[in-house]
Amino acid sequence: MYLTRHEERILKGEEGYARQKAMEILVALGEIYEADRLIPVSSAQIAGVSYTSLGDDGIEWLESLEGAHVTIPAVLNPAGMDLENWRRMGVDPEYARKQIRIIEAYKRLGVRPLCSCTPYLLGMVPMLGEHVAWSESSAVCYANSVLGARTNREGGPSALASAIIGKTPNYGYHLDENRKAGLIIEVEVELKTISDYSALGYWAGKLAESNVPYFKGLKGVDSVRLKALGAGLGAGGSVALYHVEGVTPEHKTALVERVERHQFGEVELGEVYTNYFKPIPDRVDLAAIGCPHASLDEVKEVAELVKGRRIKDDSRLWVFTSIAVKRMAERCGYLDIIRAAGGEVYADGCMALAPLKDMGIERVAVNSSKAAFYTRLLAKVDAYFGDLRQCIESVIGR
Repeated sequence: MYLTRHEERILKGEEGYARQKAMEILVALGEIYEADRLIPVSSAQIAGVSYTSLGDDGIEWLESLEGAHVTIPAVLNPAGMDLENWRRMGVDPEYARKQIRIIEAYKRLGVRPLCSCTPYLLGMVPMLGEHVAWSESSAVCYANSVLGARTNREGGPSALASAIIGKTPNYGYHLDENRKAGLIIEVEVELKTISDYSALGYWAGKLAESNVPYFKGLKGVDSVRLKALGAGLGAGGSVALYHVEGVTPEHKTALVERVERHQFGEVELGEVYTNYFKPIPDRVDLAAIGCPHASLDEVKEVAELVKGRRIKDDSRLWVFTSIAVKRMAERCGYLDIIRAAGGEVYADGCMALAPLKDMGIERVAVNSSKAAFYTRLLAKVDAYFGDLRQCIESVIGR
């Protein structure tokens, strides 16, 4: 891989240990994927933030980069808790201490302590064709597909390295030829809820694996539904880019000749809810909404469903979102309504990354296929998948 003289100096350690290590990560990636050079990126979204995923070794590695500083705007993936209201969540103080230590380490590197899987709802909105280095699978899918930006599905270390150097290897989805559709999915059933889009995404992700799917037949889509679709794709497979006929910015140039076609109908939709996941039972310990982090409209919808009602004494309702959306929801009065019902809105965190078992939570209802998959995998609890109304009803007492 070609390096400029300046890049070679960084690699030799002439600009310090931390920048050298960051450049080593980028060069190693570039060599593995046969990139021709490094290209500038305008922003980074960094995974490896929760203590659940990072652990003590990760903290030590992060703190070893002391002295480095990011050179582009950079934000973080969700943490394992609300950074301000972790006590209300019931998080163990020792877990919280280590989680805050991680955030402080990132802050010393110049990373903005905004923990969200929806950076595009925080004002970080790259333009069509703009190169970025984002980590979280649903954020990557949204950037590539809905915004038409260009990013690979970065790991936490590579995204941080890109934030420090301001560049990324030129391979994968940064290249035109890798953004073409690899299969067509014809949607033959009406998708009525956001969870239906999430279910379609999970099914298509398992089918596509790492290919680029092209969807036909989707009607009435909006940004929230596209967010859910991409999250499902990233959980069911390793899809980082999709196209929707007549909707996404690159759909006109994405199709190539002789790609395989598949149909998604009523049977396939039902199978996702019943075969891949468990349907929501009458009683759960927690209904968790906000995977990916809830938009303001999604918080509003929760408020409308619980207004004048009450959560069961032995159940909980949590809505996860970004700090920015939480503040807006508070001003709109949605938080007051949800709290009056016995629920709570948390910023910064993620149900799949939270230490749920330590809080006595064993059964979780979610309206996201991604949340169902990762809550079961990472939090080691029973996760049940259904639509938003079913989630709410599973924890409502009256």
